[in-house]
Amino acid sequence: MNADSDRLPLEGIRVIDVSQVMAGPFACMLLGDLGADVIKVEPPTGDQTRSSMGFKLQGDDSLGFINLNRNKRSIVLDLKAEEDRNVFFELSKTADVIIENYRPGVMKKLGIDYDAISKINPKIIYASISGFGQTGPWWKRPGFDLMAQAASGVMSITGHPDSPPAKSGAPLADIGCALFTVYAVLSAFIGREKSGKGQYIDASLYEAGLSFAIWDICNYWGTGTIPERTGTANQMAAPYQAVRAKDGYFVLGANNDRMFAKLCDLLDRSDLVDHPDYSTNALRLKNRIALIEELETVLLTRTREDWVETLLAAGIPAGSIQDYSEALGNPHAEAREMVMPIDHPVEGRVNNIGFPVKLRGTPQQVRRHPPLLNEHRDEILAELGLGPSGKEANNVRSA
Repeated sequence: MNADSDRLPLEGIRVIDVSQVMAGPFACMLLGDLGADVIKVEPPTGDQTRSSMGFKLQGDDSLGFINLNRNKRSIVLDLKAEEDRNVFFELSKTADVIIENYRPGVMKKLGIDYDAISKINPKIIYASISGFGQTGPWWKRPGFDLMAQAASGVMSITGHPDSPPAKSGAPLADIGCALFTVYAVLSAFIGREKSGKGQYIDASLYEAGLSFAIWDICNYWGTGTIPERTGTANQMAAPYQAVRAKDGYFVLGANNDRMFAKLCDLLDRSDLVDHPDYSTNALRLKNRIALIEELETVLLTRTREDWVETLLAAGIPAGSIQDYSEALGNPHAEAREMVMPIDHPVEGRVNNIGFPVKLRGTPQQVRRHPPLLNEHRDEILAELGLGPSGKEANNVRSA
């Protein structure tokens, strides 16, 4: 754990994390990494990721939970119980941000939605994460990454032309929604500094998926043609994909005329530069399959690493297709500190994925281990002036 040497950008800001699994917890963790005091409000059984997502270690929490919940404190509140809801109201009075990802309508039914909280804390920034948003005909649909990828069109363009639709290997809609939520929360916070008023944020996995498909959507709007699966190829440029070498696949990107000419010269195939099927990017896209076959007649003569080194030396973008052992174990990942061992009270030293961006002046810090379930209840209640049961010294607080 790093000691506080500099004031982190979000120090002094309190975030209430009323979310489970991925999108909400990841968004709140990013805010915690930047210095926010993140209080994770969990149901009596805990965030389901503690037990159901990722490899279990020797304790009660999965490695997935540990990688989504550093820099947080945990308190268990049964939000269906009046006494615990009163504690939630008291906690909300002290908060700057609330992020929740219950199914739409649940927080309103519990009486702790934005309308209710903003009455006791008009400055609150309240973000709801769901599968399809809080309005529209699909608002009640379950909010899972797979369903959002399917509905947003992402799955329709993922995979090879002769294969069934595939989901993105990484949870694109979940993580994308988390990032958009953080951007909205920080924007609302900056706006609050000017207006003095908080606001409500409606974020969805569906819209996150749509927002990533810029090239494909623009291609559809421009041509009227519905984008199809192209494997590793790009809808807008060719050659820009995985190609075969002597010992397997690697990727290269010669995505403009100058780069294509340089690639052809390097492969001793200058005849392709002015070929009537390949002389422009539009023609290369149209005849991409035949073009790749032409290029691979040369590429198949040498190994992947040999080609990658040769192409990079010539200024042509190229790279190995790495598995996670290679992606995490290479010298660049080490230099960028993308494997970040942290201390845990049960597991000892355990790996976390490193900070995805770096702030030079106020670098993010691991100030708190991923919390054990309800680990900070007494501490948080004491800060609110409540006793261990959630009561004041003389009587229960009412919201």
